[in-house]
Amino acid sequence: MNPSKPLAGLKVIELGSLIAGPFAARICAEFGAEVIKVESPDGGDPLRKWRKLYEGTSLWWFVQARNKQSITLNLKHEAGLEVLKRLLADADILIENFRPGVLEKLGLGWEVLHALNPKLVMVRLSGFGQSGPLKDQPGFGAVGESMGGLRYITGFEDRPPVRTGISIGDSIAALWGVIGALMALRHREVGGGQGQVVDVALYEAVFAMMESMVPEFDVFGFIRERSGNIMPGITPSSIHTSADGKHVQIGANGDAIFQRFMRAIDREDLASDPALASNDGRDARRDELYGVIDRWVGSLTLEQVLTTLNRAEVPASRIYSAEDMLGDPQFLAREMFLSAKLPDGKPFKMPGIVPKLSETPGSAEWIGPQLGEHTDTLLAELGYDQEQVAELRRNGAV
Repeated sequence: MNPSKPLAGLKVIELGSLIAGPFAARICAEFGAEVIKVESPDGGDPLRKWRKLYEGTSLWWFVQARNKQSITLNLKHEAGLEVLKRLLADADILIENFRPGVLEKLGLGWEVLHALNPKLVMVRLSGFGQSGPLKDQPGFGAVGESMGGLRYITGFEDRPPVRTGISIGDSIAALWGVIGALMALRHREVGGGQGQVVDVALYEAVFAMMESMVPEFDVFGFIRERSGNIMPGITPSSIHTSADGKHVQIGANGDAIFQRFMRAIDREDLASDPALASNDGRDARRDELYGVIDRWVGSLTLEQVLTTLNRAEVPASRIYSAEDMLGDPQFLAREMFLSAKLPDGKPFKMPGIVPKLSETPGSAEWIGPQLGEHTDTLLAELGYDQEQVAELRRNGAV
């Protein structure tokens, strides 16, 4: 335990796999919580084999499971369940992302766990939540993004919806899970010491991000559609292509910013046009303005565009790849890359810690562990002697 971290002293048990639950637990681990990841002995978390593998293990895994301890338990075995109950007896948070009903079938529903440990906060992440007609249906992040509204508005209007390049729905749900857990811990602290259930549905986590989509439809009957790179109703804000074929995001939708932008590109006529002084007027002439900006950007290299916009204090950025990030002074100054070593000693970079806390910052102490790496240590801490551990292994409970 690192007492300088804000979640030091908290014990988190992680059940489940892949993205939403493990990402929520990762955040807790980065900020000092003791996170014990419970995995099945037959292969563990499938994320270990997702995307790019190094010596048979996913590079994603080494990041997603950093600072965690791995214990392998066979939850179909009575002795394995007993170990889990011992872990939960003095835990602060349980994070699980099974389909609703799975823990109940194991005899570990909320009523049982609350009786076992009244202070326990149970974070439940699932496709559709713990209630409602769809609760028993499987629901990955892609389904949550679709049902929650994100996919409908993502892409170009003349083409089918597209996905973002990451599992954003799962990650948003994870953030809500952590927020809910911290609120529940605060209530436990000031409201009588009792834990509670934090119920996060993936589709609702995405839905909560949908800005004014619902009132726009309810009041005006307006359905927000796909709009490519522009932001409908907020002008100008879009992606443009430079003369050297590179892409730049320009966000000049603030009133004063728009005027600085137009003056920087020698369009005083547009900067001083009273009809363009506020966003509604600019949005009414959206096509005209984007035509002006496209032509200006298309006449210059990316570096020339960025130099001009930076001098004018107009928000703009190249569209970064991982290669761009690794060499960028801002990323480096903010320590957004941590140096670590893979199990064979090969050095590699992984993402830094977010957010930055001035007095109690988070950190990455170790990369994702080998399957069951901490099983014996954790069993010993729970009071099992060597013979009992050997018996658990002979019986297939661990």
